[in-house]
Amino acid sequence: MQMNEVERIAQAAANAAQDKKATDVVVMNVHTLTPMADFFVVCSANSRPQVEAVARAIRDELHDLGVNCKGVEGMDEARWVLLDFGDIVVHVFRPEDREFYHIERLWGEADVYSVGESST
Repeated sequence: MQMNEVERIAQAAANAAQDKKATDVVVMNVHTLTPMADFFVVCSANSRPQVEAVARAIRDELHDLGVNCKGVEGMDEARWVLLDFGDIVVHVFRPEDREFYHIERLWGEADVYSVGESST
């Protein structure tokens, strides 16, 4: 998949999160920092039902775009749900867990932009 296409899909995931009222939605371009993924999408949701709804909405949206989820972690606790789409990894956090793990700080060299912005 071309980088522009991967970025477009990451943005679609971010938009799906925002549509379910996730907050502080950011897309992180990590392709030069790790072989794990090209983009991280990070967002917060305030309750267990909202975390689950955001994760489902993202998975459904990307499925509609032809991108299948390769794995889901954390849905049982719904405090930090990780969705693995291969080139894109989505993190849906409860606010207190996001603050504790602070993914943005761990990947501080990544280009970070909010929903609706572009890295180019």
